[in-house]
Amino acid sequence: MSVVIRLMRAGAKKRPFFRMVAADSRRQRDGRFLEILGHYNPLTQPYELVVHKDRVESWISKGAQPSEQAASLLRSLGIAMHRATPPKPAMADGAAAPAAAKPKKAAKPAAKRAAPVKMSARKTAKRAARKTVKKAATKS
Repeated sequence: MSVVIRLMRAGAKKRPFFRMVAADSRRQRDGRFLEILGHYNPLTQPYELVVHKDRVESWISKGAQPSEQAASLLRSLGIAMHRATPPKPAMADGAAAPAAAKPKKAAKPAAKRAAPVKMSARKTAKRAARKTVKKAATKS
């Protein structure tokens, strides 16, 4: 399950009000969510933005991706949008460790590959007969 941090509309018609929520990416915009992280009211001057910073950072550290609009609002508060990466293990001489090479997958032997499916002569004859019947029907 991939989690996104997005805005969920909650206001009346022509009176938008948004909740910032953590939700499953497959859910609808205004559907089920995991947690309310704050709210945003664009109609007040200046706009009202309340966010539970510790909960947002917790979700981002777990891998949640903010939507473009949510990321823009979080940036205005100075919240980091990326997961902290663990430091790379250093070698004894101070140089960085080389990337581990991934082993390549071996090709399947010819005997185990799926053979192309061939139609029986009977099916081929039926198809040919159907085509000729259709052609004859369209000509008359």
